[in-house]
Amino acid sequence: MSKKLFVGSLSWGTNDDALRAAFSPHGEISEAVVISDRDTGRSRGFGFVTFEDDDAADKAVAALNGTDLDGRTIRVDVAQAKERSNRGGGGGGYGGGSGW
Repeated sequence: MSKKLFVGSLSWGTNDDALRAAFSPHGEISEAVVISDRDTGRSRGFGFVTFEDDDAADKAVAALNGTDLDGRTIRVDVAQAKERSNRGGGGGGYGGGSGW
């Protein structure tokens, strides 16, 4: 089973390779990506690292959370799944049924 970690407070200069290099001593990584703005291409200051092994991911969180990477103190935590809403866009309008 794999586990994805969220890495926040990244330096603008940190790239995918630097992120992978910082986390790889803690276990096998299947993906390391710094998220960039789609319009400017500039880093958004956070990224994700996916470990092949859950225990290695947990050890990386313990070892790296609050440490320095490229001059910034990073925040490392287990990534939370983003909830997808099945509801359509909110419309407004008359709700009905109020007895008018």
